[in-house]
Amino acid sequence: MASKVYDILKGSFLTNDDAFKNWRFIIFAVFLSIVMIYTGHSFEKKVHYIGQLAEQENELRSQYVDGQRELMFLQMESTIANKLKKRGIAPAKNPPQKIIIKSTTPDGNN
Repeated sequence: MASKVYDILKGSFLTNDDAFKNWRFIIFAVFLSIVMIYTGHSFEKKVHYIGQLAEQENELRSQYVDGQRELMFLQMESTIANKLKKRGIAPAKNPPQKIIIKSTTPDGNN
């Protein structure tokens, strides 16, 4: 048992006759660890990107709400009347009247 541990510490398991099997396993383990590190970094990058998109979405949503609020304020009749008053246009004092035109046909019917 002690000799096997001593062989591992010396590294003789990499240089003896059966070393090819050991090297294949070591290369496979290194490859898997590189793939794992790459996927971890890729995942973290995507998480940060999603966080940025969420912040952007919140900002755009608040801009949309502000724009809607401003539009509703600008569409109010009192706001329009104040802006038109500066130009000398005032709302009508009397309500509009409906004009009905009766057309006559050549045969005398309405």
